[in-house]
Amino acid sequence: MDDARNDETSFGFRRVKTGEKAGLVRGVFDSVAGRYDMMNDLMSGGVHRIWKSVFLDRLSPRPGEKLIDAAGGTGDIARGFLIRADARHGAANQPPARAVICDINFEMLKAGEARRDMADYSDRLARVTGDAERLPFPDRSADACTIAFGIRNVTDMDAALREFFRVLRPGGRFFCLEFSHPVMEGLQKIYDAYSFNVIPWLGEHVAGDRDAYQYLVESIRAFPAQEAFALMLREAGFARVSYENLTGGVAAIHSGWKV
Repeated sequence: MDDARNDETSFGFRRVKTGEKAGLVRGVFDSVAGRYDMMNDLMSGGVHRIWKSVFLDRLSPRPGEKLIDAAGGTGDIARGFLIRADARHGAANQPPARAVICDINFEMLKAGEARRDMADYSDRLARVTGDAERLPFPDRSADACTIAFGIRNVTDMDAALREFFRVLRPGGRFFCLEFSHPVMEGLQKIYDAYSFNVIPWLGEHVAGDRDAYQYLVESIRAFPAQEAFALMLREAGFARVSYENLTGGVAAIHSGWKV
């Protein structure tokens, strides 16, 4: 029984065979890729944009840097990274920053490529189909690695964290933005009521896939609490690990450095 349990992982509230999860996650995002950005705005009332802005401020992009953004989807983080690095370019006298969006889901990359607001960055922005557990990049090839709202979809999070550590140059930094666990009294009940009732309904009526957004809600609940995830970063080799709660812990930014 123990061996069978060890060959399983969570897919929302379900237990599935470890080898099946990546395909199930791919199916979820294949289904919703075309309406992914719109659904993010609807579900969060636009708050996800504020979270991403804070995340990018904390990341503090600089000219000349290379970013690998895993599970980068349609490109919000990569685009924001380049915009912020460019804003500091004039005084820095360095080459422009570059970014790579790496995502296991080709349909999400296609949806991002179709975004008009990405066209100005095509010469410095690459898209690569790849798995966060086996990043298709050389050792020590990035100044920063990020993953936003994607780490909970990874089958083996420890393996992914080790990969982020591997591809970072010494002195490089890893930043993760993810839904987390509310820390304000009473917020969890309100959050649960909204999540389990409104989000799947929006998924059904707007994206045409209730199950995909039911999985979203469940996967958030299965994600480790803030301090537990911080410990995972430390065990992967990161130093100066910290986290910052956003909106009372509904989301959190975790960060660590390769020294």
